[in-house]
Amino acid sequence: MHEPSPVRPPLVGIIANPISARDIRRVIANANSLQLADRVNIVLRLLAALAAGGVGRVLMMPDREGLRVMLQRHLMRAQGPDATLAAVEYLDMPVTGSVDDTLRAAQMMREAGVAAIVVLGGDGTHRAVVRECGDVPIVGLSTGTNNAFPEMREPTITGLATGLFASGRIPAWCALASNKRLEVTIREPNGAVRHDIALVDAVISREQYIGARAVWKTDTLTAVYVSFASPQAIGLSAIAGLLEPVGRDERGGLAIELGKRGRCAFELMAPIAPGLMQPVPIAYWHRLEHAVPQRVQQHAGIVALDGEREMAFDKHDEVFVTLHENAFSSIDVAACMSYAAGAHLMRSGTGTGTGPGPGLPVPEFRTFTPQT
Repeated sequence: MHEPSPVRPPLVGIIANPISARDIRRVIANANSLQLADRVNIVLRLLAALAAGGVGRVLMMPDREGLRVMLQRHLMRAQGPDATLAAVEYLDMPVTGSVDDTLRAAQMMREAGVAAIVVLGGDGTHRAVVRECGDVPIVGLSTGTNNAFPEMREPTITGLATGLFASGRIPAWCALASNKRLEVTIREPNGAVRHDIALVDAVISREQYIGARAVWKTDTLTAVYVSFASPQAIGLSAIAGLLEPVGRDERGGLAIELGKRGRCAFELMAPIAPGLMQPVPIAYWHRLEHAVPQRVQQHAGIVALDGEREMAFDKHDEVFVTLHENAFSSIDVAACMSYAAGAHLMRSGTGTGTGPGPGLPVPEFRTFTPQT
């Protein structure tokens, strides 16, 4: 007779980009920069909420920008609001100060068996995590410049939802959402093939070199491909969002071919960065279907992924953009908190109260029944 395997305590990863929101768009647009102390405060709120949700231990990506040092000062106090935080362990990995840190941390967290990875950063940071996290669900907190993928949400709620899921108190069918992504493939004449992904948008530019990574000049763009686009978005996906919105949960995406001033169907004014409105010449557009490659018409240029220049190609290369549905999982914070309320997950102990106080309306009694 085999002894039952011990249940491992829930483990969550935290990847906090200490330098997100410092790109050139912060210079050319009227946008704030999130200071290091603000990021530490976000992590502290996450740790408190994760502990309340049943997670006693987290793995964090180390950095050399000062976030780790400042956070440890708080964790060493172990008193007041810091007394009930989840314990922090740092990954044993080299720190380069580049995106390689995020890629390596996501891989190590996946191999360590984390139940979820909380990501603090912009679209670029989340894209790097998705490249390496495999089947591990992510949950995002927006700390970048143009953020279409991570939501603007109080970290306490995000941490609580993540903790309740990681500890098994919220089932996957309720907690997890499926996400689309774009895959960019460049085929070279010698047979070499390069691949990369975008969570929100892949943009083609006539520029011939990478230079500053962030993209903000619309007069160099020739095409925009999006997996989803909201009319309330900031960034390059806002072009699609104001042209023909595509929901996160909606099937398909959108491909837009851009023209030049005087040689287009019309110009669309779009918020390319916080406080930065620019006209975009629209030629035509069409819907993207799942797993159907789209051949890029531009013969040489740059591919920007989620707002950052990443891949260069020349006239001899073939470039394709393909939309993939059900590509990776994320935690649906709103769904988690609705489940927590209906299943009374945050109630404890027994009290003597039997209902509302004098003069208060009696609420309708409802029994929560999980869906199957």
